[in-house]
Amino acid sequence: MHQQTPLIEAARQGDHAAILRLLTECQPDLRRIAQSQCATHSDADDAAQETLWLIYQRIGALRTLASFSSWMFSIVRRECQRLLRKALPIGNKTELDPPSFRYRAETELRSDLTDAILSLPPKYRQAILLRDYEEQSISEIADQLRLTRAAVKSRIHRGRQMIREYLAD
Repeated sequence: MHQQTPLIEAARQGDHAAILRLLTECQPDLRRIAQSQCATHSDADDAAQETLWLIYQRIGALRTLASFSSWMFSIVRRECQRLLRKALPIGNKTELDPPSFRYRAETELRSDLTDAILSLPPKYRQAILLRDYEEQSISEIADQLRLTRAAVKSRIHRGRQMIREYLAD
């Protein structure tokens, strides 16, 4: 990653040659992750290509250089999930959802999830919202909240645990 830092920064600043070189260097990792996450080889190819395109379009919006790898991998995972949902018959899409969500209407689930998040103590709610809603990296959250990475991870873990307990009731 340290070898790519100047390249990522140049790409983020709009250097077209740097963007193309970065995409070329990322492609093998993206394909490997896509093949492990997608249902078919064809879907893996599609997910990797779509991820490359999204990185090309959005590299300028990347907040921190350190979050590039996790940002890239989250894009490819989302693409694999999107392709899987698209391939499933409409009646089976709920099979991707966790069991506690399976039998709830979407509006009911949103309401329950909102209530669960609002029920959290502020320190856990803040960590959950920064990580899951604003999609910040652990390092970004730690800097913003002036905490250690371990403390941030602990708050996110405990907050998610509290949300699961709330939804299970």
